[in-house]
Amino acid sequence: MSLLLIVSLLWALSFGLTAQVAGLGAPFVTAARTVLAALVFLPFLRPRGLGWQRCLVFAGIGALQFGLMYLLYIASFRWLRASEVALFTIFTPLFVTLVDDLLERHFSWRFLGVAALAVLGTGICVWTGLGRRGLLLGFLVMQAANLCFALGQVLYRRAVPGTGKRDRELMGLLYLGAALVAVAMALPGLQWERVLAMSPCQGLVLLYLGVVASGLGFFLFNAGARRTDIGTLAIFNNLKIPLAILASGLVFHETLDWPRLALGGAVIGAALVLNRVRGGELEKNHRQDAKPPRTE
Repeated sequence: MSLLLIVSLLWALSFGLTAQVAGLGAPFVTAARTVLAALVFLPFLRPRGLGWQRCLVFAGIGALQFGLMYLLYIASFRWLRASEVALFTIFTPLFVTLVDDLLERHFSWRFLGVAALAVLGTGICVWTGLGRRGLLLGFLVMQAANLCFALGQVLYRRAVPGTGKRDRELMGLLYLGAALVAVAMALPGLQWERVLAMSPCQGLVLLYLGVVASGLGFFLFNAGARRTDIGTLAIFNNLKIPLAILASGLVFHETLDWPRLALGGAVIGAALVLNRVRGGELEKNHRQDAKPPRTE
């Protein structure tokens, strides 16, 4: 769980920094971030023993979770305002639990409940009311992005066991898959004049976003995802949003609605505590059931 918390803090700061390079064009920024992340982890890549089929599986997971997710996320801005995009990301925890239930062929009310509570808490933090009608298409595109990110997390959790590899030895494949998708999307409409006019400050911000926020962030998030239960993973998918709002106020000096932020954060915290308490009870009951019967 500590890994997921570290990533939430990293991503909370990246929201404000991303706005500083938005003028370079979203496809270019996405491609640059994924390529930089791939370059960071390629030296650690150890594909030997995986076989080409498993290599393709991990590259495909990266293309889905990072590459396609980013492309759909960016496309949603055609129909949605930034505040609406932020609002519609809160459904990711529900997708995480539902995808896992579907693949496991069972339905967990516990995980669905805490995920719904996390959605409620995040909604309290970001809800400002929708300012216009006709948002259905943008909403559906954003949910497709959420589904890609959720599906990638769950698939990675299931694909790693049995490989005998550490997370850092596999992430290069995921970033390569993501970079191929992002670069293919960026090249046709790349505006070189914007890229060449990039300021040194923008270059440093882009380097941070690619190496730290995307590279280290996604690595730690996926590593943490397979070390915790689905309920905790679902909650941490939304924790970055209230943290990002807090960072916007404390670091970037934006106006905050403190009562709303405190209430939403408390609800998310309650979801995390409830999941941990309930998980501990289930584990205790499981241990008791596993004890051999006492003989006299």
